[in-house]
Amino acid sequence: MNFSRKTIALYVGLVFVSGAVLGVFGDRLYTVTTVTKAKNAKLSPEEYRRGYIGFMQKRLGLTEPQISKLGLILDETRARMNEIHERTVPEQQEVQKEQTEKIRALLTPAQQTEYEVVLKERKERKKNGSRSGPGGF
Repeated sequence: MNFSRKTIALYVGLVFVSGAVLGVFGDRLYTVTTVTKAKNAKLSPEEYRRGYIGFMQKRLGLTEPQISKLGLILDETRARMNEIHERTVPEQQEVQKEQTEKIRALLTPAQQTEYEVVLKERKERKKNGSRSGPGGF
């Protein structure tokens, strides 16, 4: 079977276009999956706990009594971590307050006014649960 040059060129073009379309859809699928996972990466403590216990049960073949004891260990650890966190929060707030006062002392009156606006915006973002990086702190 002899194909003309036009037919061969058409087939090569179709293969090229098919590869390009497949590449675009593959990239889109990868991007959407990656972004979705990144958005959902933050698990609640209970979701993390269920996942951790499930993983340990499956991977180590834990028995029901072991799972119960693991749950108690996780509860005890969470209580201790919360206690540590509650003890350190006032210290962290004091350090933050000192930093703010030192920054105010370094600024001109006009800059201090703008700094107060920045602090107010930061407080609003924190209240709404939004976290920013450097610059927007």
